[in-house]
Amino acid sequence: MTDFDFKTEVIWESIPILMSGLKLTIIITASGLLIGFFLGAFFGLLKLIKFKPLRYIANIYIETIRGTPIMVQVMFIYFGLPMALGMRINPLTSAISAIAINSGAYIAEIVRGSVQSIDKGQTEAGRSIGLTRMQNMLYVVWPQAFRRMIPPLGNQFIISLKDTSLFVVIGVGELTRTGQEIIATNFRAFEVWTTVAIMYLCITFVISKALNFLEYRLGLR
Repeated sequence: MTDFDFKTEVIWESIPILMSGLKLTIIITASGLLIGFFLGAFFGLLKLIKFKPLRYIANIYIETIRGTPIMVQVMFIYFGLPMALGMRINPLTSAISAIAINSGAYIAEIVRGSVQSIDKGQTEAGRSIGLTRMQNMLYVVWPQAFRRMIPPLGNQFIISLKDTSLFVVIGVGELTRTGQEIIATNFRAFEVWTTVAIMYLCITFVISKALNFLEYRLGLR
């Protein structure tokens, strides 16, 4: 059994470098989720219309993405699509695209469920005062549904943030990849991975508390 010498100075030396990886992690997550929200809103509302072919298209997208791992999806985007299209897709674009496409499928179900949870009497009241179907959705249903989306959207943000660690396989310089690069130079895996884990924990804790505060302010609790 070997003696292990825990070196705190390794942690302090690693933090400034890891912060750059954390910054990229947040950029990938935020950018991907912003695009994913619009994708999710589109396909979620598509599932609610009466025209069956469009509902089938939405179902195919949602079930395909939810039924495959995000690592497979990003590998397909980074390695598969370039071979098919004859063009190169850089790692950062691939990472953001994977988060967007993956989160979009889950957000679509969040949107669908939230819209369907609004009492039909609200829609009928809107129609009774002369609102069109689009106006009803825009001014009556959507504002109420969006409030109910906030908690699950926050959870999706945390999930997607942690999923970015899988993009180490395509060489994106996010937090996990940065940790690997530091270990390759100082061989202090215990200290570096401990620091990486704490940084993930801190950011998810802050997001969780911010969501709790927002839910409280909006009267969702």
